Amino acid sequence: MGKKNKQFVEKVTAMEDDFAQWYTDVVKQAELVDYGQVRGTMIIKPYGYAIWENIKDELDRMFKETGHSNVAFPLFIPESLLQKEKDHVEGFAPEVAWVTHGGDDELAERIAVRPTSEVLFCDYYSKNIHSYRDLPKLYNQWGNVVRWEKTTRPFLRSSEFHWQEGHTAHATDEEASQETNQMLEVYASLVEEYLAIPVLKGRKTDKEKFAGAKYTLTIESLMHDGKALQSGTSHHFGSGFAEAFDITYLDENGESQFVHQTSWGLSTRIMGALIMVHGDNRGLVVPPRIAPTQAMIVPIAQHKEGVLDKAYALRDQLKDIVRVDIDGSDKMPGWKFNEYEMKGIPVRIEMGPKDIEKDQVVLARRDTGEKEFVPLSDLEERLPALLEEVQQNLYNKALAHRNEMTTIATDMNNFKQTLDEKGGFIKAMWCGDMKCEEKIKEDTTATSRCIPFEQEKVADTCVCCGKEAKELVIWAKAY
Repeated sequence: MGKKNKQFVEKVTAMEDDFAQWYTDVVKQAELVDYGQVRGTMIIKPYGYAIWENIKDELDRMFKETGHSNVAFPLFIPESLLQKEKDHVEGFAPEVAWVTHGGDDELAERIAVRPTSEVLFCDYYSKNIHSYRDLPKLYNQWGNVVRWEKTTRPFLRSSEFHWQEGHTAHATDEEASQETNQMLEVYASLVEEYLAIPVLKGRKTDKEKFAGAKYTLTIESLMHDGKALQSGTSHHFGSGFAEAFDITYLDENGESQFVHQTSWGLSTRIMGALIMVHGDNRGLVVPPRIAPTQAMIVPIAQHKEGVLDKAYALRDQLKDIVRVDIDGSDKMPGWKFNEYEMKGIPVRIEMGPKDIEKDQVVLARRDTGEKEFVPLSDLEERLPALLEEVQQNLYNKALAHRNEMTTIATDMNNFKQTLDEKGGFIKAMWCGDMKCEEKIKEDTTATSRCIPFEQEKVADTCVCCGKEAKELVIWAKAY
């Protein structure tokens, strides 16, 4: 490795030395974000936003395929409206940012900058749902929200973040339940099939569910450092919000009924998962299906006659097959290699005078670093196939890591030792008592991540109190 190349890589702290600093280094060096002027805010730079846009576009397509329409609600919520659902407002109160003045004038009522939009949708539904013929309402909003976090990190926990929030209203509890399950599956498909991140699907405990929800479903992912990240949630509200906001409809018999609601969301937090699941000490690794540039052409010895012309012709040949770009700048090839490795571009295409003579290119994989020589006549077929191989390999590696970092614990000594020495997901039985859940968090800082849909009986007794176990819970330290 040349001196310049080595210096470039050294800008990223080794994840084994300091995982938190490695994360920050990658976020900055891969040009994903910069810090905003207000604490906890971030400027998502073009490359970071291009990745988010690809995630957003796939998710938006899935929403529309399942019958949902996009809407846009206000950024501001009157305090009196936010106060209408007691459990909900208590859950968000510590994080609400308040507007107290309009210009120089003090407002008669404080206005919340939306931390989430349940109350706005509920107010709308109370005025626009009258009959069973008005149902279901299947709405989604793309936007940004503000939660005044005490500790902030780009993507993972910022004072302002981008997301989508679905809000639906249904005639029956069963229909709302079906919606809640369906949207969790949409999230799981997106994260597994496009971001190449395996997820655990399950239900949150009552302690960890969304404030005001009947129950919350979640997908949980495991990061490289053994911590969990909640990657998407789907909430069944039952009729609780409808009763607070008087959202009723006349059924087919002319009788008044409360609607049953759901809410579901996925945010730019998933970008943090992408970084921490696939990244390495050379920087970011982006799965091909959501990569803004899937293949980058790097001309070698481009000052020689015909090299640049051939490289641009190759780009034009491939542009309808894959998302391809070319770096025709006068920077050295070694700098370019490091630049696009840092940005995690899935495949690099090298083409120099010798390759042109042999009618071939060199394909270099970002995930493994392996190179292969491919005849130009085979490239249109080989390149898409290679991108799929990279996509699958990233998923397989992440799944193998999760399996390796998943441990069964049958008592608290075993539980604590595993957390201290290994981390990762811990499978342990639980009696169902919130006091045990709170004690585990107090003693270990681990939280219940989910009650998995796929239940196992790994012991007969609760890991904490030793009483008869009710169900298996997945525990972990989490972001």
